[in-house]
Amino acid sequence: MTAIDELLADARIPTAPRDGFDVGAALRRLATDAATPHPDTVRATQAGQRLSVVCRWILNKPDAADHVDRLAQEPDAVTVDQLDVDGALVFACLLHLTDHRESAQFWWQLAAGAGHRAAAYCLHLHHLALGESREARHWLHVVTEDVLDSEAPDGTFLETLEAVAMYVRRTGTSLANAPTGGLEMEVDRLATAKDDSCIIVQRPDQRLADLLHDFTRR
Repeated sequence: MTAIDELLADARIPTAPRDGFDVGAALRRLATDAATPHPDTVRATQAGQRLSVVCRWILNKPDAADHVDRLAQEPDAVTVDQLDVDGALVFACLLHLTDHRESAQFWWQLAAGAGHRAAAYCLHLHHLALGESREARHWLHVVTEDVLDSEAPDGTFLETLEAVAMYVRRTGTSLANAPTGGLEMEVDRLATAKDDSCIIVQRPDQRLADLLHDFTRR
């Protein structure tokens, strides 16, 4: 045997299993690890589900269509101070539920910038669902830490809200309807009617507001 043959013989990988190695147990551990999602993934998924529940509640409020109606009638040059912030919130929730997420973020930010706490909470969940922890913490701070507002929701209120949202998600028990196909088509119409240089869905028009009135009356 040459020196090269001896080196190759020493480098040969043994094929027999080591004593005491349980192949079945190892495979079961691998299967368990693969089936267990990362905590960040679980947190993001739960945040997205909670956001959908909250958006459906907001969209089904009795005055939701009235606010979108006002938003549709406002002049294009309206300032943030003149904006119907409740209308911006409702419209953002409708955009989220119809898969126009970037546009939803834009309209939530308009409402949150005008001091709307529910919009800030939606932004918190929105960024949490995207795994953007820093942005999520910022908007949660906006929701809970305003020392000038004695009515700011505290941690207990938000925990209760999230518990209710979790119950709705698990049981499917909710009086808040999801947007109809007609509403989704109207939002898509607005999305395709916008300027090609802008990715944001334009403000609602009267046609969408009228359809939302029909939806909420049901």
